[in-house]
Order: sequence, then structure tokens, then C-alpha cells
Amino acid sequence: GAVVVLRGDEAHKEAILGVWEAFIALPTHVRFFLSLAIFAMTYFGAGMFVAAPAKQSEEATAASPSSSSASTIDAKEVFKTPASCDNVVGFDVPSSLPANEKEFFDFMLDKLQEEIIKDTGDHYEMKTEALNWINEMITYNVKGGKMNRGLACVDCFATMIRARENRELTNKERCQAAALGWALEFLQAFFLVADDIMDESVTRRGQPCWYRLPNIHMIAINDSFILETCVYKILKRYFGHEPYYYQLVDLFLETTRQTEYGQLMDLTSQPLDGEKDLNRFTMERYKTIVRYKTAFYSFYLPVAAGMIMAGISQPKAFQQAREILLIMGEYFQVQDDYLDCYGDPSVIGKIGTDIQDNKCCWLVVTALNKANAAQRQVLEANYGIKNKKKEAVIKKLYVEMGIEADFKAYEEESYSEIQRLLANVKDTDKKFKVQFAVLVALK
Repeated sequence: GAVVVLRGDEAHKEAILGVWEAFIALPTHVRFFLSLAIFAMTYFGAGMFVAAPAKQSEEATAASPSSSSASTIDAKEVFKTPASCDNVVGFDVPSSLPANEKEFFDFMLDKLQEEIIKDTGDHYEMKTEALNWINEMITYNVKGGKMNRGLACVDCFATMIRARENRELTNKERCQAAALGWALEFLQAFFLVADDIMDESVTRRGQPCWYRLPNIHMIAINDSFILETCVYKILKRYFGHEPYYYQLVDLFLETTRQTEYGQLMDLTSQPLDGEKDLNRFTMERYKTIVRYKTAFYSFYLPVAAGMIMAGISQPKAFQQAREILLIMGEYFQVQDDYLDCYGDPSVIGKIGTDIQDNKCCWLVVTALNKANAAQRQVLEANYGIKNKKKEAVIKKLYVEMGIEADFKAYEEESYSEIQRLLANVKDTDKKFKVQFAVLVALK
């Protein structure tokens, strides 16, 4: 074909011609894939360049302590990219909002759910049947929980604004804080729907697991993915115009990655196609599972998200919060392991299956560490077998070994360590008031 040579000196012309001649000498399929790669790099590179926030907006974020005073990005400029078909950014602030925070939080879920369903129909060609399915799926899996993570995020942001600016939240900030809290709850629902399938769980929050319903089954896998996409739909609509939007997206993506790594460690704690190996149940492995599978998303994420929204950008503040919150997350999971074994299903909302599922949980790791030869033999013969009588044998053994007393001692040690770290935050860095956010998360 014809070759167009740009104006310039002879050396440049020869270089361009040389590259072109080398290119046309390649096999057709190689030229095709090279052309496709160049096109893709140009297309996506340009889109990322256009979508990136201006440097001035980043500087404004660091200079301004809260979302209300920070300058915002021009949403039309941010989302001027050919890769996106859904560029809905911005939200209506109702003229009147419930004064009670719990009622307001529930109100915001209804608002978010309506927006998600409407946008799904408007931008993704989903018809009534699909929209009704998504709506029912959100209602079943997102509503009805304790909402600790979402409410902790709201409380964290509100507490820090009061401490740093001596004021209450505006209605716009209340809507944004609640939306951020519900983004956490949607992320939680995504994890739980998928986790219930992998664990073959029976109940969740006092009702059958979503995948257990007769018309659902493995469609629940795709439903869990849809729940995850709702997280980023909420973030885009409520924070796409904020200079800290990309910090929130990055935090949610990293937390999801951490949680999935923790789930991998949990699922592979025993050979999938071999004999049971309780030697793999070590305290080191257990703590890694807990940190990544639970602590990051259940404790660090709500506080870190609130801190970002409040304008905190100093790495030291996040480092201190992370250290304390990961300890709290570990304690929470140890407590959850204890309740899985001894909790009343009507109270905790699920039937414990850790013993029969051969889970690497705190109770069995502690028992293995202190077992004598005879006790070890009982553990080997009965743990991790789907049999109610063998489960009862393990529970009886835990009582004989004093595992409950070990749990109480662990509780006291964890509480003392958290208080020590909180005191250090208070003494060394009063400015950021991180201790208030952490105390809120303890609710």
C-alpha cells in the first residue's frame, strides 16, 4: 500500500520507512495482532488520560479537610471517555430527611435501590424480568443485616467532622456518607453470597442462603457479581464529582483483592483431593486468613473510607488506624468462630458448620496446640467429617480441654492491646482524632 512519509530530515524519513518495511514483512496474523495492540493502547491510554483528575484537584483535596469545602472535579470532563456508556454522576438531595440515623440509613437503601434499578434499565437494556430479579436479589441479600460496617462508616465520618470542624453534617454529606456505608454493605453481600456457595452453608441471617432457594441455585454466582458492580455504581453516582473519588475506588478494589486472597487461604487450608491434614492448621495461617478474609473489609475499610471522605490524607493516620483495626478484626473473627460452635442459631442467624466443614478456625488451632496424644487422636478421628455425632465429640473435647477459658483469656489480651494502641494514637497524633473513629467502630 501507499506510505505517507512525514516531513523532516532524511534520517527520520529513513527510520520511518525502515520500520514500515519491517512491519509489512511480518506474517499477516502477526501484523493483525500488532495493529490490534497498538489500537488498544491508543484507545485505552487516551481514555485514561482524559478521565484522570487534574493535578490541581489533587492539590485541593490535600489542602481541604472535608468534602464540603473541597473543590470538585467537573464530572463532564472526568467521564468524557468512549469506554463508558453509563456516566450518571450526581444525585438528588431530598428536601426532608429522617432525623433518626438508623431510619435515615434504611431510607437511603431504598433510594439507592431505586436508582440502581432505573439506571440498569436505562443504560443496560435490561427488561422487566431482569430488573425484577435484580431488585428481589438486592432486597433478599442486602437488607436484613446488622449493618455494622455501613453505620460505622457513617459514624466515623460524622465524628471526625465534629472533632475537626465543630459542626454537624449537611444533608448532602449525610446522603453521601450513607451511600458510602451502603457501598460497604453491598460489598459484604457480594462476599457472603459467594462464600455461602463455597462453604455449602444452609442459612444466613435467619433465612435460607440465596443459592438454596429452589429457583436460584448456581445463578447466585452471577448474582454475587452483580452485587459487586452495585458498589461501583454507587461510588460513581455519589462521589464521581469529588476529588477523592479515585481514592475510594482504589480502597474498595484493594480491599476486595485482600478479602479474596484471605478466602483463597481459607479454602486451600486443607488438600482438596487428599487426606485430611491437621498439621496445616497453624496459628500463623489462621491469623493470615483472618486478617485478609475479615479484618480488612469489616474493620479497616469502614474507617478508612470515612477518613478519606473527611479529607484525611496523611499516611501515618491510616497506618495507626490499620494497626488497631486489624487487631479488632482478628478478635471479631475469633469470637465468630466461638459462636459458630456454641452460639444459638436463632440468635446468631446461622447454623454453625466449621467443625463438619474442616475449617481452620481458632478453636481447633488452639486445641491442636495444647492437645496430648490421646486428644490429638480424637481430633484426627472426628474433626472435619460431616456427621453430627462426630461434631458432638469435638464439642465435648473442647469443653474438656478448657477452650472456653482460653477464649476468655484471649479476649482480655486483645482488649488490653487495643487500649494500649489507642493511648498511643491519642498521645502522639491528636490532630487527626483517629481514636474517635476507632471507638465508633467498636459499637
